[in-house]
Amino acid sequence: MSRLWFQENKDGVVFRVHVQPRSSRNRLLGRHGEALKISLTAPPVEGAANRLCREFVAELLGLSKSQVEVVAGLKSRLKTIQVETLSGAELLRRCEIAESLNGCTLMAEAPRRPKAGGNDN
Repeated sequence: MSRLWFQENKDGVVFRVHVQPRSSRNRLLGRHGEALKISLTAPPVEGAANRLCREFVAELLGLSKSQVEVVAGLKSRLKTIQVETLSGAELLRRCEIAESLNGCTLMAEAPRRPKAGGNDN
């Protein structure tokens, strides 16, 4: 059984998102280690990617923007997201729906890339 990629707290759920900025479209890509991976059209300039990250996660989970907050990683691709009033079970249910709509895998661990210079046999 793989580790859960989110944590519940008294306010809701916290999870990490790996952001790929300046993409051709906003899209849920699947898992990146213990984070969700999303591509965003916004550049990482003057908070544009952070704003779009918040909006996209809210839309993806069917929530209002006021329920989603980027609480860490404002200047990093790896961001920590707090979602209010959502349980871990409900987060999983909504992610399963998003997964089926986006054709990606969220519930299983993402495959790890071989280390540079490693043998690919």
